[in-house]
Amino acid sequence: MRIEMREGYEGTGPGAITPDGCAVEFYSRLPIGQEPDIIAAAVPAGARILELGSGVGRVTHPLLERGFTVTAVDESAEMLERVHGARTICSPIEDLDLGETFDVVMLASFLVHAGDAEVRRGLLRTCVRHVAAGGCVLIQREGEDYHSNLPRERVDPSGFTVRMELAEPVGDGVNSVRAEYVFPDAVWTQTFLTRPLTKDQFEEALAEAGLKVDSYLTPDRIWVRAVAVTAEAEAPEEEGAEVA
Repeated sequence: MRIEMREGYEGTGPGAITPDGCAVEFYSRLPIGQEPDIIAAAVPAGARILELGSGVGRVTHPLLERGFTVTAVDESAEMLERVHGARTICSPIEDLDLGETFDVVMLASFLVHAGDAEVRRGLLRTCVRHVAAGGCVLIQREGEDYHSNLPRERVDPSGFTVRMELAEPVGDGVNSVRAEYVFPDAVWTQTFLTRPLTKDQFEEALAEAGLKVDSYLTPDRIWVRAVAVTAEAEAPEEEGAEVA
């Protein structure tokens, strides 16, 4: 079944393009990066992980190699065809309800910055719905200069160039961002909607969903470990109750 492109999103280049403008072949070529090490250092060994927005398994596969059990979720069947060794589920993240919980829920790839605030709320509700008691949610935020330091270009050591070309305001605090990825033999572009969030705005969005920051895992505060706010912690003290 073909899923329609999300409004405000577009992608060009060889191969399948997902509803949010991502090119499957481009993501299949990306190097692994530091994400698996950051994740592994932040969660218990052997944890059961629900990876929301797994894509082609760029992070999934290294986590499996480290001994984690991963359930990979993506709305693109073409992306999930590239995932091996993990349980895979094809579904929009905001609609997911598996009826089970996990030690760790991951929401990476800046998905928390969804341009549609209702989509963001749905994503975070999915995280809360699936995290086990005592578990955690790992979230990847945008860098603080993501929308201001433009245009910019980075040449990856593996031989391709990433160009972030513009972030154009389209109303209600949302930007339309255009990126270009240039390889010696192919070029892909992606246009997508994203909502910049300050640290305070991000933490307010978490609180609205029933989450709070446990710790920022990297000096740039891009990777965050959050935990569910328990009913006991939220409940006010009864009038007249003794405080130890």
